[in-house]
Amino acid sequence: MTDDNDRTTCAALAALLRAMALPALWGFALTCISALVLALTLRSLSTTATMGFGAVVILGALERYFAFRLRFDQALFDGLARNTVASLDALDRALSSLGLREPPPLQHAPRPLDDRVQGTRQLMQRHAIVVACQSAMFLLALMTQDIS
Repeated sequence: MTDDNDRTTCAALAALLRAMALPALWGFALTCISALVLALTLRSLSTTATMGFGAVVILGALERYFAFRLRFDQALFDGLARNTVASLDALDRALSSLGLREPPPLQHAPRPLDDRVQGTRQLMQRHAIVVACQSAMFLLALMTQDIS
């Protein structure tokens, strides 16, 4: 990665990933609140509310995985932007040595930056969908709960 445009792309994506911390916090808060509601009031909840809060907690595990991956990608793209990660090939070798990626074949070109950016954007979209589903299930659980 020697192109200034590539470094700028990495820096912009790292900044966008930092901004994704807010939806991640929202998803985490929904998970914690739902788990607390289930733990404290399970017997008095309606079946629909119990299932709704339970779904929020289950989706919370997936949300935490996506949030972790986005945080990891943010650090990698930040490293590429700041030139602390020398190249995409060096990044692939480091990930392989950590067991996080299949070792590349000997005469293998590194995965292009555009593919990596696209993959991270897809991960961001999936995370946003999970948080939206959590929000909808949380709202459904609240709306079906007997207030009396």
